[in-house]
Amino acid sequence: MKISIEEELKRQEEMWLFEKEMKENGYSLVCGIDEAGRGPLAGPVYAACVILPKDCVINGINDSKKLSEKKRELLFDEITQKALDYNIASVDEKIIDEINILNATHLAMNDAIEGMKIKPDFALIDGNSIKNMKTPHQTIVKGDAKSISIAAASILAKVARDRYITEISDKYPQYEFAKHKGYGTKLHTDLLKQYGPCEIHRRTFLTKILGEKL
Repeated sequence: MKISIEEELKRQEEMWLFEKEMKENGYSLVCGIDEAGRGPLAGPVYAACVILPKDCVINGINDSKKLSEKKRELLFDEITQKALDYNIASVDEKIIDEINILNATHLAMNDAIEGMKIKPDFALIDGNSIKNMKTPHQTIVKGDAKSISIAAASILAKVARDRYITEISDKYPQYEFAKHKGYGTKLHTDLLKQYGPCEIHRRTFLTKILGEKL
């Protein structure tokens, strides 16, 4: 449902509340951090960190899962142009298998903030936990729908990961990664049963599907 300009501006104003609260508490550079790709059976998990300028307006920004692929792509370009700074990091499937997906996600988030040229002094992070974060921070459940900075990070992480998976699908055409982005769809699981796993599959995610320890 299309909303009016006034409604969109009000929604965005509400999405700035966490950032404004932190600035009222003395923090000047507040970033948002989110991940993409915890659930897929293949490929890296991605995380992004974003600092937006004060009261920045990005029409239509929202949790990346609520947006179409076309809208995410457009917003990716706008966010990267308007951001004071941003960084995108990833942790590959081999490390995911070694340390588990939760630890790999936290590692990607930490890498994302550590790679920032402009160092944030406070981080708003999607989720309910984070390990080894040196920067003062707050975790927010469903933060990608509540904080504009986290929403921006969710879009950057999602688009970056989708672009990677689409590009690598040319190397493994039999799995049709461009269609399912590595998630456990029926198409993907059927192709896995037919061809077995390739180099970018997360072996620890496949035991139930293939019925064996890989």
